[in-house]
Amino acid sequence: MKRILLKLSGEALAGDKKTGFDEATCVGVAKQVRQLVDKGIQVSVVTGGGNFWRGRTSETIDRVKADQIGMLATVMNCIYVSDIFRHVGMNTEIFTPFTCGAFTTLFSKDAANAALKEGKVIFFAGGTGHPYFSTDTGAVLRAIEIEADAMLLAKAIDGIYDSDPKVNPEAKKYDEISIQEVIDKKLAAVDLTASILCLENRLPMLVFGLNEGNSIVETMSGTFTGTKVTV
Repeated sequence: MKRILLKLSGEALAGDKKTGFDEATCVGVAKQVRQLVDKGIQVSVVTGGGNFWRGRTSETIDRVKADQIGMLATVMNCIYVSDIFRHVGMNTEIFTPFTCGAFTTLFSKDAANAALKEGKVIFFAGGTGHPYFSTDTGAVLRAIEIEADAMLLAKAIDGIYDSDPKVNPEAKKYDEISIQEVIDKKLAAVDLTASILCLENRLPMLVFGLNEGNSIVETMSGTFTGTKVTV
């Protein structure tokens, strides 16, 4: 794979703190991505916002407003993680689908491709820019737009299970599963909209645990212990 999109779970970025940032976790991610960049792999990143806010956190405020708060949570995450990446020696650029003053660059495919060819790690913040779409959908959309070879999902759990392993200790983990099976069985790998986009555009996914040692590098080197989602 020459070009990938890495989707980082917001909860995983928080580490054991469960909220905000765990700097050691973020530095560990950055050092792994640096190894990929040094090998000439083009890397783009999407972060979730669950370490700050989820779209359904509040039952009081309007759903559109709740989703807008979630979009801004991902912008905060990308600003933070991007600067950690710079700290370990990479050049970065953050793209958003809406204007954020001088904080980010307005997304276009041409600008994103140019940044990747310059060797930058690029961050896609703000989701799709619209409510009712998750960061999963935003990540798949951007991966398709930049013609990524695959999407890597670094989550708080180590793959896709037939039921929630936090609730069911007997949950079975899949080593490999098709995206059609994910849709048919309603498995919570990514949301349904994202799954259908992957199916229609033949985008494979690799799902693994972020907090497992060197998991990003091992996923790219073929030593993979998560779930491969085929198309």
